[in-house]
Amino acid sequence: MAVVGIDFGSLHSKIGVARHRGIDIITNEVSNRATPCIYPVFAVFSWCSWYLVGLWLPLGPSSGRLARPRRRRRRPTSGNTIGSLKRLIGRTLGDPEVQQIEKKFINASLVDVQGTVGVEVNYVGEKQSFSATQLVAMYLGKLRDIAANELKTGVTDVVIAVPGWYTDIQRRALLDAAAIAGLNPLRLINDTTAVALGYGITKSDLPEPENPKHVVFVDVGHSSLSAAVIAFSKGQLTVKSAAYDRNLGGRDIDYALVKHFSEEFKGKYKIDVMSNPKATFRLAAGCEKLKKVLSANAEAPLNVESIMNDVDASSKLSRDDLEGLVSSVLDRIVAPLQRALADSGLTLDEIDAIELIGGSTRVPAVRARIQEVFPGKVLSTTLNQDEAIARGATFCCAMLSPVFRVRDFHMQDVTHYPIKVQWAPSPTDPEDDTELTVFQQGDKLPSTKVLSFYRRETFDLEAMYAEPAGLPGGINPWVGRFTVKEVPADPKGDSTCVRVKTRVNLHGIMSFEAAYVEEVEEKDEPAPMDVDPAADGAAPPPPKKKRVKKKDVPFIASTSSMDKAAVEALREQENAMHAADKLVMDTEDRKNALEEYVYDMRAKLDERYSAFVQAEEKAKLLVALQEAEDWLYTEEGEDATKSAYVTRLDALKVLGDPITFRYQESEKRQSVIAQLRETLDNYMAQATSGDEKYSHIDEKDKQSVVEKVATVQKWLEDQIVRQAERPKNVEPVLKSAEIGKKRDEVIYFATPILTRPKPKPPVVPGSTPSGTPGTQTPKTGKDTPEPTADGNAKAEEAPGPSEMDID
Repeated sequence: MAVVGIDFGSLHSKIGVARHRGIDIITNEVSNRATPCIYPVFAVFSWCSWYLVGLWLPLGPSSGRLARPRRRRRRPTSGNTIGSLKRLIGRTLGDPEVQQIEKKFINASLVDVQGTVGVEVNYVGEKQSFSATQLVAMYLGKLRDIAANELKTGVTDVVIAVPGWYTDIQRRALLDAAAIAGLNPLRLINDTTAVALGYGITKSDLPEPENPKHVVFVDVGHSSLSAAVIAFSKGQLTVKSAAYDRNLGGRDIDYALVKHFSEEFKGKYKIDVMSNPKATFRLAAGCEKLKKVLSANAEAPLNVESIMNDVDASSKLSRDDLEGLVSSVLDRIVAPLQRALADSGLTLDEIDAIELIGGSTRVPAVRARIQEVFPGKVLSTTLNQDEAIARGATFCCAMLSPVFRVRDFHMQDVTHYPIKVQWAPSPTDPEDDTELTVFQQGDKLPSTKVLSFYRRETFDLEAMYAEPAGLPGGINPWVGRFTVKEVPADPKGDSTCVRVKTRVNLHGIMSFEAAYVEEVEEKDEPAPMDVDPAADGAAPPPPKKKRVKKKDVPFIASTSSMDKAAVEALREQENAMHAADKLVMDTEDRKNALEEYVYDMRAKLDERYSAFVQAEEKAKLLVALQEAEDWLYTEEGEDATKSAYVTRLDALKVLGDPITFRYQESEKRQSVIAQLRETLDNYMAQATSGDEKYSHIDEKDKQSVVEKVATVQKWLEDQIVRQAERPKNVEPVLKSAEIGKKRDEVIYFATPILTRPKPKPPVVPGSTPSGTPGTQTPKTGKDTPEPTADGNAKAEEAPGPSEMDID
């Protein structure tokens, strides 16, 4: 069973696995530890921009989605490129944050797909729409394959780290995406909680619960800022508070730079960068590099080759100018940090450490703003700023897995949004309350609460967030609906007390678990054994024992999760697309193999293979190689099927393999000959040896070994002479496989004879174990078995457990 943790990021994702008694962050197929989260939708060469901005989701005009990741820096089709998957899932097209914020970072056409936001792309030659949930499922499937290839086993159970500000709808959508990808999330863990787990579980010097250690974790990532105050004590962590700015991250700094330079280039080069998606993409990539350089230098240049209209744009910027351009972004950092500190109920003096994670905390101006909130405190970076979340998620998966034994460590997370339950007023009590906040902000997670309702007939409950204004953008505050059916009648004619069990589980999802009524049963208890009779002689009545029995009430619960049939249909669709992906990748692999064979064989014919090829063979093979190369770069060869590449490669190998075989035989012939000679000399020496350990072996058998060795040795010498007489460019007569067979033949023949064990010496009656007769000491009477009545010796009883003492 694989133990996998996933940090589902905005720009990149990291995959952690538990193995070798530790946590490893694994690399993808291009040896990157971070797998980009931008998804381009076209078929061939879809991963070419891997090193620029991220993972491209190819859903393009060819037969499959994916192609082989390459190190070429080729730009994607901007209209088929989807980013911000983490930001889109669970959202609607009309969400203000989607329209006003996310659209700035997405070039693909956003559309409505069954009430959720999606994209319209060109896939297999026609326009198709995919929801954000489907796109995330495709991406999770890619992460699953990376982990499976690394671990050499199937991956199913995972823990996924998500932002703490994710709502019920977003969390359910992510679980649906995981189900479509064939994954079973053991837990959706909040990212700051995952960081805290990775920080605390390895520490052995944590204080007692009465005096915990308080640590503030500040995560400034690509698109959001998170801050959490965590209390650590021996064997546990408790989340005291958490606060967020969902739209403050490194991409906002990049966007401010893009706008600045686009205005500069408009006047300097007379080009409008923002009107061209590809030019905007190139400028954004340059601005991101510029930001990183300015994090360590006071000034840095910006150079963008062929940004548009064959213009090479260049400029420069100082760190002070950068801070001035992004001052509005930097000013927003303080508020969530202060809010987290205030909600925790702690003073600044009670904070023991501040840990920074996230790539944007490397920007000096960002660190300076954080320092303003915590004056006099040291900003620590003891954690890996890019991989801390993935490590914590993997620790969490190991704790939930039966495969690994992890140090006992308890996590106490909290809910971040209050949830209330509403209902229609009861006809018998119309003045009664119609809503109740069941889960408050800061309640422990997981948490279960039971609500009591007095009803005579079917009734409905609706759960929703109590403070919709605090939710991300235009997220629907509705959580779920619960209908209790067939309320049983009360025996006394009163309203029946129906209890409804609600729960916020480990995923942070609220659900209605069950509805039941309680029935009280009375049963007679058996009378005690010794009872004094009453004064009047009448026996007292036997006592009654009350037993509460729960009786389930049928109900219907509805949530924003997809129904099982829809999930299964999308999973089948994803599997079909995945099969098409594999065919595209296999086709590309065979094409690369053919191309590699052409260039490799052509070079070797003039170098290492020159002595092993005949002139006619060489001429024929060169012609075939040239024909294959010419075909590869035709329109037919560029987009051929897998079988076409395999057929052409096999045809070339028919001509080239004999040449390769001669060279390989020549290279390893001397080593296998040496091995055979060593074996022959060894067995000949043993068979002719006068050593005592071979004295028990029959001379006839020894002679058979000598003859066998001599026969093989003569064969070897004859074959070496014959091979020396033949030129290198013809079929060899002495092959390494034949030499290996002869060596095995000798070993199998000689080993049973020469390793035959020496027979044991015969035992003389009356002798001691050492073989010396007449010196054995007579046994005493106690040692001699006593004869029984029939004259036979009485066998000694085997020792056993002592008998029990019985009164």
